[in-house]
Order: sequence, then C-alpha cells, then structure tokens
Amino acid sequence: MNRQIRFVGLISGLMVLALLANLTYLNVVQQSSLEANPYNVRAREAEFDVDRGQILAGNTVIAESVPTADGSVFTYQRTYANGPLYAPVTGFFSYIYGTSRIENSFNTDLAGTSSSQWLQNLIDSASGRVPQGASVVTTISPTLQQAAWNALKGYNGAIVALDPHTGAVKALVTSPSYDPNLLASHDLSAVQASWQKLTTDPLDPMTDRGTREIYPPGSTFKLIVASTALEHGYTADTMLDTPDELLLPGTNTYLPNSDDCGNTQLTLQRALQLSCNTSFAKLGYTLGADELRQQAEKFGFDSPHLPELGGVASQFPAQMDGAELMLSSIGQYNVAANPLQMAMVAAAFVNDGQLAEPYIVQEVRAPDLSVLYSHQAAPPTQAVSASTAQAMRDLMISVVDNGGGILAQIPGVTVGGKSGTAETDPTNPSYGWFVSFALNPDIVVAVFLQHDVNDSTDIWGGNEAAPVAKKVLEATR
Repeated sequence: MNRQIRFVGLISGLMVLALLANLTYLNVVQQSSLEANPYNVRAREAEFDVDRGQILAGNTVIAESVPTADGSVFTYQRTYANGPLYAPVTGFFSYIYGTSRIENSFNTDLAGTSSSQWLQNLIDSASGRVPQGASVVTTISPTLQQAAWNALKGYNGAIVALDPHTGAVKALVTSPSYDPNLLASHDLSAVQASWQKLTTDPLDPMTDRGTREIYPPGSTFKLIVASTALEHGYTADTMLDTPDELLLPGTNTYLPNSDDCGNTQLTLQRALQLSCNTSFAKLGYTLGADELRQQAEKFGFDSPHLPELGGVASQFPAQMDGAELMLSSIGQYNVAANPLQMAMVAAAFVNDGQLAEPYIVQEVRAPDLSVLYSHQAAPPTQAVSASTAQAMRDLMISVVDNGGGILAQIPGVTVGGKSGTAETDPTNPSYGWFVSFALNPDIVVAVFLQHDVNDSTDIWGGNEAAPVAKKVLEATR
C-alpha cells in the first residue's frame, strides 16, 4: 500500500512539475508570440486600451493613437494622417483584421510590450499605469513621399526612392492606395464593409506594388546585362551586332527592335541609348545564363528585401533554353522584379559598385525618447567594381542626354536613367519603367507604371515613366 501511495505521490509531483514548467515556458518563452497571435482576443482588446506609439516620417507623425470620448468601447483610436499616402509604409491596425506592414513588424514596440520595454512595463504595473507604446521613426522623407504621390496621379503603379549610400528608403508610394483609417475604426460593421470592398476591388488598392509584387522589368534589365558585359572586359565603345531582327534559337520567331537601331553594328553605349533589343539579346546569349544570373543575384535578385514590409524576392530564371535566355536578357520571359529591386541596381552604380541593403526604420524611441533600437547597417556588398559602376553611371547619363531618357532631363542637374517597356500578355497594355538617379545630392528613383486609370492604353517607359521620375528627382533639389 505504501509503495502505491509513494508511486501516486511521485506521479502527482511530476505532473505538478510539468505544469509549472509549461506555465513558465508559456510566460517566458511564448509570451510574445501568444500576445501577437491574431486569435488572442484578450490581447487584442488590451492593445486597444493602450496608448499605442506613433509612427513617424522624419519628424512628421503619420500614425498615432488618440484618446476616445467617454463611453467608447476602447480607450484609444488609431488614426492615420494622410492615410492613403503612407499606407504601404504604416499598414493598418484593426480589431478584426489584425496588423500589417510596420504596424505588424514593430507591433510589440508600438504596443509597449517588447522585451526592451520590460523594465518600464514592470514600473508601470507596480504603479498601476497602463503601458505606453514606443515610437517608430521611418526613413521616409515627407517631401519626397508627397512628390512621388503627386507624380503618380492618373496612373496605377509604384515609386521607390533610395539613398544609394545608406540604403534608406526615402519614398515608397503605390497607386491606387487605401485609407487605413477605414480598418482602424471602432465601428466593426463599417470595418467589415470596408474590408469587403477593398479586398474585392479589381484595382487591388491594398497591394504594395513597390515591394510585394514583381513584374517584367523590360529594358531596365539591360542595365544588368550591360554591367555584366563591362565586368567581363567590354567597354562602352565595344561594337555589338545589331540586326534589325533576330531569330530566337530553336524557334521560328524573330525578335525585332522597338526603335530604329539600323541593321549593322552599334557601340554598347549607343545600343543602350536606343535600347536595341537585338543587341542585348545577343549580348546576353554570348555572356551566358550563369553569368547573368550571378550578376543579377549580386544586385539582390532571388533574395527578399525590406522584411519589415514583407518584401518579396525578384526573380531571374533558374533554367532557360537559348530563346528564353535572349528574352530574359531584355527583361522578358520569366524575369520579374519590383521597383525596390531596380532602384537597388541603380543605387549600386551611384555608390561605386557597393550595394547597401535597403531599410525603412531608422530607430525606435521609448516614451521618454530614449532610443531602444537604432538601425545598424550591415557592410555593403560589392555588386560590381568601382570602374564598372562609373562606366554604368556614364552610360545612364548618356541615355538621358542623348537617348530614350531625354524627358527626365533637369537643367543644371546630372541625371542618369534607363527606360523600359514590358509586355506580359499581348491582349493587355504594356508596363512602363524608368530607373534613374540624380547626383549632388545623390538620390535614386525607380518608377513603375502598370497602366493609366482608364486601363486602356500602353505605357511607355521613356514617354511616360521618365517624366514621372523627373518630378520626384526635382523634389530633391
């Protein structure tokens, strides 16, 4: 009998220890994940009773929580100044639909529950005060953000502006956009109606075209082909075969030039100025798929960027035959990129071949303004040599001075660029791109125009995307 009692006691003791261990694990290890779980209603209700931290663009408040009137269901209301303008940066904070973008990736900081705020939370708990959230300061320039927004008026698309030396995102605009205030409302029936309308809108206003979608980059990809050639001994004066049309290997299909490139040979510089398809298709074929892929990856292809916004990776095909390689060399076939990625390519040229990883959060500040987090840049990677970067800057400047980018010219300012026009389906309008930079002060701007608001006409990179980029570049002067 005593043995049985001891056995039961032992089992009971082990069960108590297991329970204590599980409680400790839940409270210490899994606390943050449990609080962040979208199905944790109690945690969500608690968040709506917290003075959630601000999100700022420089010194401009773009998201904050304000006290509600007496009798309201929640103590604070999340509000977004110029909501559609900053939506791809801030994301939304919704009782029903959770969080997105910075509201999601810095949720615990904004809610005041991060591990870096544990001491303050302990003091608040002891004194009976409700925790106050930290503020998140972004790298966005309100001036450039507004300029990009204004420049996109009338188009569906996106603009990304980067500081080429640090990787700081200075502007991130997508159009059409949406108002996060609609999803932050305490009128839950209205929130559901807004969500239904936004998520079923065929124009996809909640889609971030700057970082979370990828598209054929068209002739802007010729920048990568040209830089690969320069890295392998070519120069701006190297003569390239430029037939009027080029038979794609293994097919009966001919690839034409969009512009009159003649039917003989052109220098690499002139072929880039005129964006001759046959020159770059043949050049890419000569360089080979492996060399192009390696160079594309050095610029950031096949890796996601800006994880705090859920950025997706741009893609260069893993397997290609000869025809597919030629089409990939002019930014078609299965090559796909977003404006952030193409801005990174130009940024490496401006930064002497060094590629700084892009980022959008500069620091996190506690309510007492002490810094809880400050961005620490990783060492830049060498995408191309300094000499190749200089040569590519010169080539892009020549495109604006004497080629397809003339509509981006700004008097008295050194501007470089490359246009691109891409087709995904012969029955749909083409996309327009312009990847550009201006020097002193240095800034990189990538423009992607999906179509105009009427969704009825082709978009051409040189004719339409270049003037849009010019408006943003001018805002930095």
